[in-house]
Amino acid sequence: MEQATLTLRIAPELRFFLPPRHRNTTPLHTDHDGTSTLGHVVESLGIPRTEIGTLYADGHPVDASHHPDPTQVIDVTPVPRPQPLPPGFDPPRFLLDVHLGTLARRLRLLGLDTDYHNDRDDPTLVRQANDQHRVLLTRDRKLLCRKALRAGAHIHHDQPDHQLTDVLERFAPPLAPWTRCLECNGPLSSVDKGEVAHTLPAGTRATYDTFARCEACEHLYWPGAHHEHLTQIIRDAQATLAAPPTRQPSH
Repeated sequence: MEQATLTLRIAPELRFFLPPRHRNTTPLHTDHDGTSTLGHVVESLGIPRTEIGTLYADGHPVDASHHPDPTQVIDVTPVPRPQPLPPGFDPPRFLLDVHLGTLARRLRLLGLDTDYHNDRDDPTLVRQANDQHRVLLTRDRKLLCRKALRAGAHIHHDQPDHQLTDVLERFAPPLAPWTRCLECNGPLSSVDKGEVAHTLPAGTRATYDTFARCEACEHLYWPGAHHEHLTQIIRDAQATLAAPPTRQPSH
C-alpha cells in the first residue's frame, strides 16, 4: 500500500520525547500507512501514551483509536494538570521504579501511599501497578509504552525537589504529612516514650519526648537533626498545591 504523509503539531511540552532530529520541527511530517490508529502513530514517534492528552484532527477532538486522514492536521497535547485518573485510582497511590528512591521517601513524608522496590523488573511493576491501582512513576519511557499499563507518568527531572514538584502539580494529591514510614510506607502512630525508652540512645532519650512508630516495621521516629529540613519540604509541597497549576515541564 502506498504510504501517505501525516502532519502533526506536537505541543512543546512533548517534544522532548521525539527523536532529536524532530524536536525543533513544527509541524512534523511523518509517514502513515493508512491503517494505523492515531494513538499508534504518536507512540511510534516516542511519546508514551501516558503523556498524551487530547488529540485533535482539524481542530476536533478525536480518540486514540481514530484513523487519521492524510488531509487532516493533527494536534497532540499533553495531559492536563491536574490530571484526571481512571476509576479506582483517585486519590492517587504511587509505585516508583528503581531510580526514584529519594522521591519515594519524600512522597511518604507527605503521607502519600508510595510503594518502592529496587529489585522489580518491568513486567512485575506493571502488574503491581494495575493490581493495586497505583500510578507508576518512572523515568523509563519504554516502560510507560507498555500497552497493559493503566496509569503512569514520566518523571522529567533528575533533581528530587523538581521531581516532587512535578508529581504534585500533575496529580494534586491530598497530603497527610508525618503519617507514613519513610522506610516501608507503613502507617505511623504515636508511641509513649516510656514504652520505647530502653531502645533509644542516651542522647535521644534525654533530648526528645515525642515519638512515632511504624505499625509495619516498627521503625521509630522523633524530631531529630533533619526535622527542620523535612518540615521545609512539607511547607514547599503545601505551597505548590496552593499555587495555580503550571504548564508541564519542558526540556
